[in-house]
Amino acid sequence: MTWRKFFDEHIDHTVAIGVHVLALISFVIFTMFAVSNVQSNELADKLDKSCIGNNLIDQLPTATLEQVKKEASSTPNGQGLFWKISKDGLKPSWLYGTMHVTDPRVLNLPDQVKQAIDQSDTVVIETLDLLDPSKAQAALFKNPELTMFTDGQRLTSTMSAEDKAFVEAELKERGIPASLVARQKPWMVMSLVSIPQCEQQRRANGQQILDFDIVERAKSQGKNLEGLETIFEQMSAIGSLPIEFQVKGLIESLRLGDLLDDVHETMTQLYLQEEIGLITPALTAVAKDLGQEEDPDGDFGEFEAKIILARNYLMADRSEHILDKGNAFIAIGALHLPGEEGVIELLRKEGYEITRVQ
Repeated sequence: MTWRKFFDEHIDHTVAIGVHVLALISFVIFTMFAVSNVQSNELADKLDKSCIGNNLIDQLPTATLEQVKKEASSTPNGQGLFWKISKDGLKPSWLYGTMHVTDPRVLNLPDQVKQAIDQSDTVVIETLDLLDPSKAQAALFKNPELTMFTDGQRLTSTMSAEDKAFVEAELKERGIPASLVARQKPWMVMSLVSIPQCEQQRRANGQQILDFDIVERAKSQGKNLEGLETIFEQMSAIGSLPIEFQVKGLIESLRLGDLLDDVHETMTQLYLQEEIGLITPALTAVAKDLGQEEDPDGDFGEFEAKIILARNYLMADRSEHILDKGNAFIAIGALHLPGEEGVIELLRKEGYEITRVQ
């Protein structure tokens, strides 16, 4: 099934978001963070340079943790970040799951991954457009409705008086005047407040996320570079979500408060342990433990279908012509790898042999 057919058959545009979904953005889509430049360097200079987070999984009841691990164990390809892709008559290619952050622990690639990059002919990430500022700016200029209100609405237009007061107070607390972001879509503002301060500080200081770090390594060796999506496609994926969806995500991300560092530390620890299949059920359990409702309206399933699964099909489709040349290194968000409709299984259905590299 092609990605377009999947999209047409599966996507419902009534999507909502929970606190556990916000955290998944670190693995799923990074355009929103890269194009959100409303925070000045002056504000960034005031940020605390350290993140002190706790692994929230350690706080889950034993029975809950056992259930989470049981669920994760049934997820195909739920363990592992680094995979070898083989096909008769071709040099092997490689698939690596990334986390779209600047955390030094994440940037510290294993030697075998570095070797695979160095020996490959082509290096691929989700999108190359953001490496060229002119392309990013052109996309924003040509499609302002993806990031800004163009119809007279404002950030708080659809909020209740209580929510409006809460949002404005929380933004002020973070040094972001409400007037500065009044015309921004909620997802853009959410991208500011859902990143730990130390992550913002590293980015303000010029540190790149893992995906771009990989590209810089490849560029220094003169390798062929390719992207699987355009910046427009990535922004459309998140920017086209209903405003109600975006507003709820913004409010819930603000309500995380001091727990933001804990959520990110939990994700980072699971990533470093290569327990990718644990991330979604663990965060869902953590959200419930923190008092969030357990997705009564199936919002997470809708979010997953549009932001993760549909893009899995797209990326698998667009990877094939690259893989059929052999000797490629493909790096995409780690949550695109596991599951029956993850990129690994989709490529297997097209005749590729894929094995975990440990």
